[in-house]
Amino acid sequence: MTDYRLTTVETVREAGSWAFTAREGDADREVFLVPCVDEPGETQDGEGPVRAWINRCTHEDQRLYREDIGAVTRGGSVVCPKHGSAFDACDGSCDNGEAAGTTLREVDVAVRDGAVFLTDDDLTYLYEELPDDDGDDEGPSSSSHLTF
Repeated sequence: MTDYRLTTVETVREAGSWAFTAREGDADREVFLVPCVDEPGETQDGEGPVRAWINRCTHEDQRLYREDIGAVTRGGSVVCPKHGSAFDACDGSCDNGEAAGTTLREVDVAVRDGAVFLTDDDLTYLYEELPDDDGDDEGPSSSSHLTF
């Protein structure tokens, strides 16, 4: 498989997140990128500066990245807009809320010369952004407990 150039680390950092759609077998998968660390050039535990995750909360089938707001991040975590569970941006783990004890599904990417490449053998890049909402993700039914 040939690595596919997705975007730049700078674009992900400036926007806070970046999304694309890929094919896995017969199914389309939504994927989003988030910065793993705050400072350019830094790494955490040998990881690269950008990580990629399947765009679904592990507790309930909700998008973590939404076209109108991107991925909500706070303190190095990606926050589920429905229940407030926070997933570590670098390792995908969650230790609070409804999704505690679970981990986001990782997608393999690599960074070379400031560019982010899809390197996951199970996924084929389709297009930037996400498909239109098909009605299965109505958004948060309650977010009164969340503050962003």
